[in-house]
Amino acid sequence: MTHMSYIECNNLSLGYDGKAVVEGLNFKIGKGDYLCVLGENGAGKSTLIKTILGLIDKVSGDIIYADGLKAYEIGYLPQQTGVQKDFPATVWEVVLSGTLAASGFKPFYGKREKELARQKMEELDIWELKKKCYRNLSGGQQQRVSIGRALINHPAILLADEPTGNLDSRSSDEIVELLKLSNQKYKQTIVMITHNLEIAKIADRILRIEDGRLV
Repeated sequence: MTHMSYIECNNLSLGYDGKAVVEGLNFKIGKGDYLCVLGENGAGKSTLIKTILGLIDKVSGDIIYADGLKAYEIGYLPQQTGVQKDFPATVWEVVLSGTLAASGFKPFYGKREKELARQKMEELDIWELKKKCYRNLSGGQQQRVSIGRALINHPAILLADEPTGNLDSRSSDEIVELLKLSNQKYKQTIVMITHNLEIAKIADRILRIEDGRLV
């Protein structure tokens, strides 16, 4: 049985307005991979994630998605930003909203969605926070809630953009462990973006972007 590739990038160049910041990327993201994309800030790591998600257009080259891979099967954990932190919703609402992508955005949560949310929240140890307001949580708790939202539909792939960005080392280790568990337990493919080599070391494969190239 061949190792299935979910996403294949062939001679891919990325950037904005047709100007490439990263060129000539060739790599595959396979089923069950734990891949880390390492690089300095501004190296084009986030641009890569956004291009894979289809949020921005590629400059040239190809991104080939496996047959039948739906957009909603790619989970996305964006960088934590001030705007996100001020989200005036409860933990329960934030996690549950992650089911919308797969349900075709019908604003209705059935038993199945609620059960998924409960299971995921218990697994991430945030069930007892369910009535708390998202913005009153610590950074580590907020990130667990964001992971819950991103993973609630058991996406085939999770793209995590600097998931430990603003966290202290303990919270940061916990988040990395949670992602690792998801990779091992559910064979979920994780693609993590980071500038931190220590964090990158736990991945199975590391792609390093430097000076606009893959090294």
